[in-house]
Amino acid sequence: MRTGAAAGHTGYFHEAVCYDSDQHLLDVVVPFLLGGAAAGEPTLVSFGERNAALVHAALPAGCPVTFLPGGSVYTRPAGAIRSYRELLARHVSAGAGQIRIVGELSPSAFGPTWDWWARYESAINHAYDEFPLWSMCAYDTRTTPAPMLADVLRTHPRTARPSGRHVTNPQYTPPEEFLLSDRPDVPDPIQATDPAADLVGAAPDEARRIVRAVSAGCVGAAALDDMTLAVSEIVANAYRYGRPAVRTRVWTTSGRIVVTVEDTGPGPKDPFAGLLPAASESSAGFGLWIAHQLCSYVRLNRGPDGFTVRLVI
Repeated sequence: MRTGAAAGHTGYFHEAVCYDSDQHLLDVVVPFLLGGAAAGEPTLVSFGERNAALVHAALPAGCPVTFLPGGSVYTRPAGAIRSYRELLARHVSAGAGQIRIVGELSPSAFGPTWDWWARYESAINHAYDEFPLWSMCAYDTRTTPAPMLADVLRTHPRTARPSGRHVTNPQYTPPEEFLLSDRPDVPDPIQATDPAADLVGAAPDEARRIVRAVSAGCVGAAALDDMTLAVSEIVANAYRYGRPAVRTRVWTTSGRIVVTVEDTGPGPKDPFAGLLPAASESSAGFGLWIAHQLCSYVRLNRGPDGFTVRLVI
């Protein structure tokens, strides 16, 4: 049974909390959590240390709210989706009629890697819609850049405000449209230098070999293995689903590897490619999903000249 503002709603009830003070945050989040606890619903908080302590202190002693450790779910978007879907499925199997979660991204998300977190916020409107979930995503307007707050309104159907108000966001854009839209590309700073390798027409095994050769010593062995596997998958995708010519470029520095794979095709038609598991291993989405599991950042860019995947470890 659904309760609160989500009463009568089917599927995912997704809200943003755009707050400008600690009290503003508490005025929205605490009633939300208390309502879930009173209804006997699984009620969870996935905040960083500071805001978790703030909320914990505002709740009555013994309040049955679960605090996930340190916002640890939000490491990679595809991993967060996988972890949350597993968690939600367990609660539904245990009989939950509604699950409440309030969470926040790490401050590191509000930098060069914001694009894939914006894609995450959009994709979960679909990814969690089979579950009776009501969640609130908290964004501090004092520290979140304005372009990112604009994305928040485009990826959340509604905003939760104090005094129990729930306001529809007219800027909301369905994920099938948002995820395929052109978005400003911010090149990695290392791309301003000459690449360590620039390959045109290299097969996956050759690209993998060159990446390993020019990147030796830049990162640890496990991270290098992850990058070579991701590159192999993306180059194979470019040949299987894209259009020639396929170009692979590699930049390296101490502690960092950046690889771009370009082809002249339009890119995958599936808006959720990379963020959700592919239906089969024989689809373009499977390789992108693997890359999203392994890399520190994956950027998909559709341009007039073709499709580019940027991988960072």
